[in-house]
Amino acid sequence: RADLEISVDGGEPQLFNVPIGEDLELPVTLQHGGMNVIQFNLPEQPGELTTRNNAAVVQINGVRDRLRVLLVSGEPHAGERTWRNLLKSDASVDLVHFTILRPPEKQDGVPVNELSLIAFPTRELFLDKVDEFDLIIFDRYKRRGILPSIYLDNIRRYVEDGGALLIAAGPDFAGADSIYRSPLAEIIPASPSGRVLEEAYLPTVTDIGQRHPVTEGFQPEATGDAPPWGRWLRIIDVVPERGTSVMSGVEDRPLLVLDRVGEGRVALLASDHAWLWSRGYDGGGPQLELLRRLAHWMMKEPDLEEEALSVTAEGQTMVVTRRTLGDEVGPLAIEGPDGVVALVPLEEVSPGRFEATYEGPEIGLYRLVEGDQESVIALGPSAPREFEETIASGAVLEPVVAATRGGVRFLRDGVPDIREVREGRVAAGRGWIGITPREAYVTADVRVSPLLPAWALLLLASLLAVAGWLREGRR
Repeated sequence: RADLEISVDGGEPQLFNVPIGEDLELPVTLQHGGMNVIQFNLPEQPGELTTRNNAAVVQINGVRDRLRVLLVSGEPHAGERTWRNLLKSDASVDLVHFTILRPPEKQDGVPVNELSLIAFPTRELFLDKVDEFDLIIFDRYKRRGILPSIYLDNIRRYVEDGGALLIAAGPDFAGADSIYRSPLAEIIPASPSGRVLEEAYLPTVTDIGQRHPVTEGFQPEATGDAPPWGRWLRIIDVVPERGTSVMSGVEDRPLLVLDRVGEGRVALLASDHAWLWSRGYDGGGPQLELLRRLAHWMMKEPDLEEEALSVTAEGQTMVVTRRTLGDEVGPLAIEGPDGVVALVPLEEVSPGRFEATYEGPEIGLYRLVEGDQESVIALGPSAPREFEETIASGAVLEPVVAATRGGVRFLRDGVPDIREVREGRVAAGRGWIGITPREAYVTADVRVSPLLPAWALLLLASLLAVAGWLREGRR
């Protein structure tokens, strides 16, 4: 048996004692989406010629199979269809959508068995199965006696344990029945001031929003240019308490605030007028792309991380990208397979994005570190083919050699004599090997080139003629 070390993304290796010469199936749980680099290592044994064949690297791209989203809408409004269309258009999303059309306190005399509505399965969704969802969206939801505080407190726990909560606020968010006035206040990044501003304004991307992957690239690069999209007509005035405001509205009031809570994420959209962009009002806007990025950032899409270090390779050339919300980053430390660390400067190519190119001197696993961000990448095969079997053997060529009546000789036994043999005869024996003259050649091309150009030959002939004439004349 042998001790096999397995590490993921260059982390702490796990040791397994495995049998030699047998196929194994080892289950591996990927800890994150995107590229995962799994390395296998065997310890060096005494007398080994090389350790280059003691390692193997497997790169696995992890993706979520299905994304489960729970959308809870309050009173029906024009923007409700926007969220539904967005989530339904993504084939990887399983959407569960509930709209509260009839609050429990409403009494209209209609027997329950004659209603066309179903009861809201609050206990099943918010207690028993809440952890099965990747994202919960409250769209203009207010406290109506449907969700007790214990259910909302369970959502808070769900977010802190790694879930995601998106609140699309309407006018009710500023009222007495606001969802903020519940246990969710502990995780919502901004508090309502009680004001609702009903006026036209142009949503803009903040300075830090130009660096954030959710809103990166929306704002024009030219300073002073207005965003190429239409106006919204309502914003709920909120006071940011934590998190990052990536979009602003009237008088630079926060419009979209993002925050991380525990292991999870929370977003607050302080307006219910995003649907105006999808309807083309005042020219429309990038509503679909904005909400798509927002939803996938909340579900921890690796490509939308605001602090990330990623690397791609073509051949031995690595292209490293560092994304950050800060103004600058330090040098990139690249540790090669031999343990040597190289420091490479990163250059800013756009707000919040830095890049560097590095030529790997050899194949193997490279570890990249900048600040608290780490990444790994494998260049080429971990064990080149010429290192797979380092002990000389004729076993691989034995079938071909036997078919031609040849033989395999080791030079350690002495250099054999070379003899010519006829085709079909034995071509190897004690102390000798034979070759069969085959005259196997092909004339691929024939070129005739003059020794001197024609004018030089003519000049030489003239000189010889004159020299001969002069010599004969002297006689």
